[in-house]
Parts: sequence; structure tokens; C-alpha cells
Amino acid sequence: MNRSQFNSKGRRSKIKVIGWISLALLLGLMILWATLALTFTLPVNTLRIPIIVVYGLVSLLLPIVIRPRRYGIIGCLVLFFLVAGWFFMLAPSNMRDWQPDAAVLASAQINGDMVTVRNVRFCDYRSETDFTCRYYDKTVSLADLQTVDLFLVYWGVPSIAHTMLSFGFDDGSYICFSIETRKEKGEAYSTVKGFFRQYEQMYVVADERDVVRLRTNFRKEDVYLYRLEVSPTIVRKVFLDYLGAVNSLYNKPEWYNALTSNCTTSLRRHTVPYNPDAKFDWRLIVNGYLDELVYQRGFIVRNLPFVELKQKSYINPNAQAMPQEKNFSLRIRQGIPGIGL
Repeated sequence: MNRSQFNSKGRRSKIKVIGWISLALLLGLMILWATLALTFTLPVNTLRIPIIVVYGLVSLLLPIVIRPRRYGIIGCLVLFFLVAGWFFMLAPSNMRDWQPDAAVLASAQINGDMVTVRNVRFCDYRSETDFTCRYYDKTVSLADLQTVDLFLVYWGVPSIAHTMLSFGFDDGSYICFSIETRKEKGEAYSTVKGFFRQYEQMYVVADERDVVRLRTNFRKEDVYLYRLEVSPTIVRKVFLDYLGAVNSLYNKPEWYNALTSNCTTSLRRHTVPYNPDAKFDWRLIVNGYLDELVYQRGFIVRNLPFVELKQKSYINPNAQAMPQEKNFSLRIRQGIPGIGL
């Protein structure tokens, strides 16, 4: 064997090894996903753990024990697609025993320029877990809709935030949208579970004295507010797009997904039709930096350096100064760059 043949054979061997390693990693990830899907979605009973263990062991052993190896791999893939097929057949529901603050869905009736939003939530909080929820209907004219504000809510690491949009009317009132998980009684949020069809999606349509004050005054989360610089025409289109989603979920529930259908990816879905040149950006996933992205794209005021703008956009002191004030929305906007009061 000459030198070139030896080198060629060596290259083929390396490619073969890389191929097997890549296949093993892919199968490993598929088995892990399916195992987690079974873990989170199977009913809690005596068969749950045995099913998970048997699936995991059989899937791991098939490619190792069965010869030719490709038959074992095919068997592993068949098991995976059985689990995946069952998983994607799981249907969301609007008929569950919901937590009190998630029990009532909003809806909207649109008649030309007039819009009636039904079941706007206004929970009166005595503490984070002690509250009374009331609901009211609000009729507005699209001609009176002028502004939209972006809220970023931080509760831990600076790279992750919860986003909300609030639409402002000529009379100084606001309707705030918070896209959240719709939790059942006794259910807590888990990021991992958020990938596995454990929560329905909910558009909370609320008074700012509810969804904003809850976060600033009771959860003690850090909340920032930015006035988005877009035309009233675009504001109205986005508002109607949100209401379309509200009505859709009222009639047909959908699953929340922590990656593909969360507060920020849903926000992008509602706004990108009116900004088609906007490219995808990593800060739409690591959304704690979303304000930096909209600043760079010119959708919030740029007469200040971003660091200074963010400092001035922090609303907790104003929100906590007079928590019971009827003019809560006016109060939290005092001193915010780009908002003339």
C-alpha cells in the first residue's frame, strides 16, 4: 500500500468514526428528549416509572445488542417516533381547575373603529398570594389609541426577563398584555416543564395596577418601562393583532412553549408583520437584553446612552411610592425618557 492509499484509508476511518459519534450523540439526545417527555406527561400512577425505565433501557441497549447494528438503530428510532407521535397528539384544554388569577379568559368584540375588551383583569393584591380578582369590560375607540410601551421584568439573572406590552389611550388609560402560562391549582412554573406541553398559553389582558404593581410592589421584581417610537397606525395594527390572538385562545387553547411560544417570541410574532425588515437576533431568546436590541434598532429614544436610558427607565421607586394611587399608570411614567407628561 502506497502512502496516498494509506492516507486515504486513514481519512475514511476518521470520517467513519466521526459519523458514528455524531449518530450516537443524536440518538442520545432523542432518547433524553423522549424520556423527559414521558416523565412530565405520563399520568402519575404505578406504571409511570416502569414505562420510563423500560423505554430508556431498551432504547439504549437496542443499538448495542442487536446485530446488524442498523437494525438496533431502526428499533431505537421506531420507539422514539412512537413516543413523539403520542406526545404531539396531546391536546390543550380550556377546561381545567385553574388558579384564581387564571380562571377567566379575556375576549374582544370589534365593530369597526370601536373595540370592547371583555374581562380585563384587575386583581387587588394584599400580598403576592392573597388577592381578590375583579374583571371589567372596556370599550375604546381605535382613534384614541396612540402609544405602546414595553415592560421588561427581571426576577433573577439579567439575561432573562418577562416582557409585556401596554397600549395607551387619549384619556390616560392603558390596557396591558402579559403572555403567560395558564396554571392549574397547585401548579408551579418550571422552565423545563415549559418545553413539554405542561401549560396552556394565556394572554392576560389587565389593568396596569394588576400586572405591573404585582411585580414591582409584591414580587419585588425589577421593572423597566420604555415608550416605543412607532406611529399610531402601527400601534393600532399591533393592538388588533394581539386581540386576534386573545380571541383565538378563547375559542381554541394552545400550548405554551418556553422556547417557541413564550412572552417574547409571541411578541415578535405580533410585531414582525409591521417591521418585515427586522432580522432575527439572539436577544429575542436571551430576552433580558431585548431593550438593548430595540434601542439599537431605533424603536426607543436614543438621545441618551443606553446605560443611562435604562437607569432612568426603572419604575420601581415610583410604583412603590404610592401603591394605592388611582393614577398609578401616570405615576410610573414620570421621568421616563420619551414620555412627555
